[in-house]
Amino acid sequence: MSAARTLAVAATRTSFTAPPSTFVRTRPFLQPFSLSCPLQLQSNHTFSSHGTLFSSTFTLRNSRASGMCQLAHAIKGDVDDLLKGVVDKNVVEEVKHILEMARRVSSRRDAVHTDFLTPPVLKDSMFALEKLADVKTVTQGGYPQAERCRISVGHPEALTSDPDVVAALSITGNFGFQPCFHGDFLGAILGTGIAREKLGDIILQGEKGAHILVVPELVDYLISSLDKVGNVSVSCAKIPLLALEYEPPRTNSFKAIEASLRVDALASAGFKISRSKLVNLISNGDVRVNWNTVTKNGTTLKTGDMVSVSGKGRLKIGEINRTKKGKFAVELVLYL
Repeated sequence: MSAARTLAVAATRTSFTAPPSTFVRTRPFLQPFSLSCPLQLQSNHTFSSHGTLFSSTFTLRNSRASGMCQLAHAIKGDVDDLLKGVVDKNVVEEVKHILEMARRVSSRRDAVHTDFLTPPVLKDSMFALEKLADVKTVTQGGYPQAERCRISVGHPEALTSDPDVVAALSITGNFGFQPCFHGDFLGAILGTGIAREKLGDIILQGEKGAHILVVPELVDYLISSLDKVGNVSVSCAKIPLLALEYEPPRTNSFKAIEASLRVDALASAGFKISRSKLVNLISNGDVRVNWNTVTKNGTTLKTGDMVSVSGKGRLKIGEINRTKKGKFAVELVLYL
């Protein structure tokens, strides 16, 4: 059995025997791979679209004169260059973990996989990984428009095809009289005890329920644990990725007039909750801008920013104009 297969089997067994709290603190990057090989490398990139954003394939040529692994040297000595453009400290740390993961598999016929990553972490990680060599990277979210994706990193010979690292579940129930939205499904799923990074996108299906993407090792756990979303009793079943039904998300756009572009002002208007309650949510770490946790009420927003509030959903900041009285007329796009 290959090393990658052994890891997958071990992870599956652990997932089903460990309590739910185990999933909350799992760190996806710390796999026991070693480093070796003096190599010089050249890169080539290929792209695919079926459930995969893109992949980067790197070819290598032998360098017997070198006494060190070029990839290890790049990561160890030029990490600042690899991380140029990454300004958020939380994103920097996650990207560093992924680079370390790449270092460990650089010279082996192995592959490892991250958990689901937010779009900023995904973008910055792929940008850094493309500068390296002796590795192949594949990103998968289950369908072409996926926002949250996993990165598989490994030796080119270990990633000859897209690895099976994303599974789909259908959540069904009688939502005709009690409609539930993205935040309802997210809250119910996280309420079973799993961590957010084990869950990919949630694709609403109207009265039928929702399709969700998860790590394969948690499929059986969710099928047995998730029995209610809001006040609606539900059942879960595994479905093929090809059976996913997705379309552009439903939104509700409206304008708000505010004296400032502070996150507490715009988010309270967008989610229609009091400003004091929004401030409390920020204090509790439940508010994120562009998938990064906000700690200051006065954080200024701009067009294109995405605000998410735990249990409430997501809000996109649209066009911003000045009124004659010097206030801001802001287009708010609420994801339903």
